[in-house]
Amino acid sequence: MSLLTKLRKLAGIDTAQAKYAYADDDRYGHISASRVADTWVKTTCGYCSVGCGMLIGVKDGKAVAARGNPEHPVNRGKLCPKGLSEHHILASPGRAKQPMLRKEGKLVPVSWDEALSTMVERIGAIQAEHGLSSLGVIRTGQLLTEECYTLGKLVQLGFRTANNDGNTTLCMASAVSGYKLSFGSDGPPGSYADLEHADVIILVGANIADNHPILCNRLERDKTRTLIVVDPRVTKTAMMADIHLAIKPRGDIALINGIAHILIRDGLIDHNYIQQHTTGFEEFASFVTDFTPEHVSTVTGLRIEQIEKVARLYGNAKAGFIGWTMGVNHSTQGAVTVAAINNLALITGNIGRVGASPFSITGQCNAMGTRETGFTSSLPGYRKYDNAADREELAALWNIDVDTIPQARGMAYPDIIEGAVSGKIKALWFIATNPVVSFPNFLLLEQALRSVKFVVVQDGFFPTPTSDYADLVLPAAIWGEKEGTYTNSERRISKVNPIVAPPGEARSDFDIFLDIAERLGVRNKLYPGWTSTHDAYREWQRISAGRMCDYSQFTWADLEAKGGMQWGGDRLYQDGIFPTEDGRAKLLKVPCEPFSEQPNAEYDFILNTGRTVEHWHTRTKTAQVEMLNRMVPNAWLEMNPVDATRLKLSPHDRVTVVSRRSKVTHLELRITAIVAPGQVFMPFHFAESNSNLVTLGAFDPISREPNFKQCAVRVERSTAK
Repeated sequence: MSLLTKLRKLAGIDTAQAKYAYADDDRYGHISASRVADTWVKTTCGYCSVGCGMLIGVKDGKAVAARGNPEHPVNRGKLCPKGLSEHHILASPGRAKQPMLRKEGKLVPVSWDEALSTMVERIGAIQAEHGLSSLGVIRTGQLLTEECYTLGKLVQLGFRTANNDGNTTLCMASAVSGYKLSFGSDGPPGSYADLEHADVIILVGANIADNHPILCNRLERDKTRTLIVVDPRVTKTAMMADIHLAIKPRGDIALINGIAHILIRDGLIDHNYIQQHTTGFEEFASFVTDFTPEHVSTVTGLRIEQIEKVARLYGNAKAGFIGWTMGVNHSTQGAVTVAAINNLALITGNIGRVGASPFSITGQCNAMGTRETGFTSSLPGYRKYDNAADREELAALWNIDVDTIPQARGMAYPDIIEGAVSGKIKALWFIATNPVVSFPNFLLLEQALRSVKFVVVQDGFFPTPTSDYADLVLPAAIWGEKEGTYTNSERRISKVNPIVAPPGEARSDFDIFLDIAERLGVRNKLYPGWTSTHDAYREWQRISAGRMCDYSQFTWADLEAKGGMQWGGDRLYQDGIFPTEDGRAKLLKVPCEPFSEQPNAEYDFILNTGRTVEHWHTRTKTAQVEMLNRMVPNAWLEMNPVDATRLKLSPHDRVTVVSRRSKVTHLELRITAIVAPGQVFMPFHFAESNSNLVTLGAFDPISREPNFKQCAVRVERSTAK
């Protein structure tokens, strides 16, 4: 039987009865007996924020296959290449299996007792000498919600430092801040189902075909809808669009304000909604009068008729949906760009209705859960640090002194790194994140890592580029080895289940946190009677009860049975009441400012960075999967044919990208009209060709998210290695 025939046959078999998974067929389509699963375990994907339901096949205690769960409402049986091969990471050769402590300049194996005793002693000594705030902690958006909640209590109430942030600041902080600016709280207002009910969909800086491919299926279910993609690059998503607006970099604010100008000019706004549910309209309307189609055309490079057409399409839509991802967030103006998008939804009443939403498509699998449990930009349950009633409520729930709860958030991620350079931060603890590859302006990060007295790297993989700088490495369990929940972009809480045991001496992050708490003498106080993540979940239910992100009604059994459940229901703000002081959303004036590092004669290109569908972030996981690594083993640079001709470069030449900070060498050149003249693009996944050697260390002043997308570079032919 051919592989194609088998795939077709498998597609008609109920997943619970199927014994085979096509992800592990050999090159001829034959199924190895070792890949025949004995049982299938339900779980949720641990990569992006779409939150796909999965079934992992297990045989002899090993994960041998992966399939989409056809009963899960998010993906309905479909998976992307990363999901189909996700089980391979559980047995990959790069797993961290034992604690490692640096002695005489080398990392050597040690016991857990020595590792954690050393950690608590070293950090304690540093805090005693330099103050409690001398510790900075950076965690991931891939922790379980229960682990993130546990860690937040440990850092802020155990170690007593407020300097606790996540790598989600590198991707989602601007969406969070933009929602807060407009609506008074975080929380995506809509659902994935809105993509199927909207008659006009605008995606701004969102290449979901590569970054969130399962969502593309939603776009195809209504052939009558109009899809508009705003992106400087002709992405795969742009190729699907009815209208592609190939905007100049950082032209999105001008375009959005220009659309608002036309909507108001032509009366394509919802006066009743504006009057009843918003504030600031008169000032906003006056502000956007300057964003005429002629002015916007000059700033964006778009034709006037394109701008007018898109504005009329959105203004006349029965249900208009605007989604965005990193093309908006990765900017020094990311937060206010989100607010500008929210303005469009508010003046047209495209919020709180079926198909109508300003919708942030999140990055990591549990970025939403880590936002809700807080301890970074907010306290758990979207409570505010500076609100005395919020602090007192938490203190009562936790049975602790209210004065132990910080009254202001600590340093954000980039400020922790800059604090390490300036001497304010003396110890760093990284949890399941790889900043040596992911953080912008690598040279600054390297200086930070070499400046502090003690670096802890807690990860499921070893070695990583970041562990090279570690004084202590703690081996952690990963997805597939622990139990809890993730919350996806549409606020859907889904169950995550263990499939296999962690390798070697690796422990779950939750167990590591509890052990550290024991050594700090705070375990019984902070985690009374806790032995499992289910204990953490049950406390989180009490903490979130009555809050916007209320988990109290969702048991693990319900989540398992129903394929996840959404806090807030299908969509937020259906009553037009917002969590602000007056219950109204705010219309904000958002100026359009040029990005800070403009091209010139020496650095004549604008660099854009992004993802490819086969890989995840810094490839700590996906580089270990042969199928994915074979598909895309190396980074590359895309350049327009006009520029290649000018520089006398040919396809597949090796080139070097140079910025004011550093350079990336020996990239394969791809000559393509996908990028416009004067722009180049490279993926950011590859440690060997690290784009963040050249990216700019500039950050949004509100969200503190980095400006990964625009910096000035030049391109040279590489010299032979």
